[in-house]
Amino acid sequence: MTPEQLSSALVAALTRLVDDGRLTLPDGVPSTVLVERPKVREHGDYATNIALQLAKRAGVNPRDLAQQLAEEIVTDDGVASAEVAGPGFLNLRVSAGAQGALAGQVVTAGDSYGRSDVNAGQKVNLEFISANPTGPLHLGHTRWAAVGDAMARVIEATGAEVTREFYVNDRGNQMDVFGASLMARAHGEEPPDDGYHGAYVADLAAKVVAEVPGVLDQPADEQLVTFRETGYRLQLAEQQAELDELRTHFDVWFSERSLHDSDSVEHGFDRLREQGRLFEADGATWMRTTDFGDDKDRVLVRSNGELTYFASDTAYYVNKRERGFDPCIYLLGADHHGYVGRLSAMAACVGDTPGEQLEVLIGQLVKILQDGEELKLSKRAGTIVSLRELIDLIGVDPLRYTLIRYPVDSPLTLDVADMTSKSNDNPVYYVQYAHARLASILRNAADLGITVDGSYDASQLSTEREGDLLRALAELPRVVARAAELREPHRVARYLEDTASTFHKFYDTCRVLPQGDEDVTDLHRARLVLVAATRQVLANGLGLLGVSAPERM
Repeated sequence: MTPEQLSSALVAALTRLVDDGRLTLPDGVPSTVLVERPKVREHGDYATNIALQLAKRAGVNPRDLAQQLAEEIVTDDGVASAEVAGPGFLNLRVSAGAQGALAGQVVTAGDSYGRSDVNAGQKVNLEFISANPTGPLHLGHTRWAAVGDAMARVIEATGAEVTREFYVNDRGNQMDVFGASLMARAHGEEPPDDGYHGAYVADLAAKVVAEVPGVLDQPADEQLVTFRETGYRLQLAEQQAELDELRTHFDVWFSERSLHDSDSVEHGFDRLREQGRLFEADGATWMRTTDFGDDKDRVLVRSNGELTYFASDTAYYVNKRERGFDPCIYLLGADHHGYVGRLSAMAACVGDTPGEQLEVLIGQLVKILQDGEELKLSKRAGTIVSLRELIDLIGVDPLRYTLIRYPVDSPLTLDVADMTSKSNDNPVYYVQYAHARLASILRNAADLGITVDGSYDASQLSTEREGDLLRALAELPRVVARAAELREPHRVARYLEDTASTFHKFYDTCRVLPQGDEDVTDLHRARLVLVAATRQVLANGLGLLGVSAPERM
């Protein structure tokens, strides 16, 4: 019996009390009842404070209401007992059969277990990397690539339609400097002082020369454009390939240039004019962001006619909203903390409500240590550690899992040895090993001719360890929904670690398969279904993190 099923049973019990005239609720029966696992196991399988919430409206003492509800809910076949505690809490114990039935429900649901439709109909835009196409992606990008993709997966698991978007900063002086750097290397010269100096520049320049024969014979101004545009395309393709290897796939690669080529910037200005949020001063065009809490108004067009970056930001947001996205979620690095206020004010200026149509999340920095020293320099990329090097050094599974399992607003210091360790001290190994162990049990069962199907006696799963594991499995839908709501995919990782631990405790005390010439019993069959359900839950959870669920380790 899941918490959701128990919530429905409590709503039904309240409805019967109201319909029979035994209880009066002027505002009607609530559509859901919050059911939680108590911190103290002796208090029962689940607990609710619904009597405390409704007592004043019902005009009765909370304990009296809790007692009425206790007497009514125990008539449900799935509830073994209900006890009133404290000022009006209700502690519930689920019958072994109802609780054990969950294992079969999980197996039947398969890959869909843990998913819901609570956000069905919502169209979400999630922008979680904004990078220049002038060099390799680095460690900061890597954290967002992993976390952003996991966030998209958990939001999708609640029924929302999520578009993953990469904002390509392909406009501005840095693109010309990039082209000049490639051109210099192709001629065996040093890049400009303010140019790009990593070894990748020479590699990329050679690729441009190979792809565009005769480029070195072009006039200098034409050559610069060729190196800039071809290098841009090749570098962006490399970024895309590396992200694909990290299992992070973007639906939209949005070019900043396209905003200006399509008149989207002026269209954004029109929206602001309609709202009365633009004004002219000192020969420049400004947005009245101070109307909505920003520390100063923001310039969109300088007095020399040059557009600011914030003009592009505004046009881009308007573009997203007109593509039908609500909400638009931005995942930004720690150095963008000052953007929160101005982006929120900008959304308000175009007529939206920050926190509803616009959400801005800030992630903190990551340090990675190897042999006690921080990784800072790259042979290929110069002053950064690139995504490519991190994948080669650590591997996709441990890299993704470790970056995802921590809240993004906390700085991280990680050690290569810890991340790649094949021991139970390494969380990703611990969870993957539990999945592999479960898969091994199922293979051994198949070798014995025992198959998992719907024909098992759920009441056999009645021990304390079995109950603990069943209640853990029941939590996955709620954990996923909460992770999506709070934009915190690390909750799924921590849940998987707790569930893996609960499984190991179960397996240490509950023998699943018969030994020797022992006959196969109903208990063996029931426990095997529980094993299959646990394997499914771990696989589904790892899938939400973009981490593999190995069958063997």
